[in-house]
Amino acid sequence: MSDNQSIQEALQKLADGNKRFIGSKLTHPNQTAERRNEVSKGQKPFAVIVGCSDSRIPPEIIFDQGLGDLFVIRVAGNIVDDIALGSIEYAVDHLGTPLVVVLGHGKCGAVTTTVQGGEAYGHIGSIVKTIAPAVEKAKAQSGDLTDNAIRANVELVVEKIKSSKPILAKALEQGTIKIAGAYYDIETGKVDIII
Repeated sequence: MSDNQSIQEALQKLADGNKRFIGSKLTHPNQTAERRNEVSKGQKPFAVIVGCSDSRIPPEIIFDQGLGDLFVIRVAGNIVDDIALGSIEYAVDHLGTPLVVVLGHGKCGAVTTTVQGGEAYGHIGSIVKTIAPAVEKAKAQSGDLTDNAIRANVELVVEKIKSSKPILAKALEQGTIKIAGAYYDIETGKVDIII
């Protein structure tokens, strides 16, 4: 199977699973005792999902996937730091995962907090500081500032992953991975690839 074919198949699996989720026709694949036994011997997830910690956005559910299907990294605001980048590298380099999706979502609290400004207490300040460039970028656009900032944040995170050297940038250059940005509509449940 070519790299491009495995990337397209991974995108299709996510799209099909999301369609089942939207239509309340979940199949709950790969959630049996047999699957649990199978993945206890090793994993080969078909996609990395860099998502928000928001309790309303669980990737395995909104994409109707099961054990061993997704390699999920979740942090408020779906941002990445060196640890998150290392986790993505592990999935790409050691597990052969061909697709990385940065999943932003409507009504994101981390982005909303950044847009509202003011003092962010404790470690929340580091999240706000990381998202601030997306808010600045969104200020130049017409429309809803928060929603535009959510989308801009996805774009900036995608760019950060794409430029992460040496592993991810090289895999991207070789065409063995695709890095995409997506937006989850929290009201309809629909995920759209936006980058």
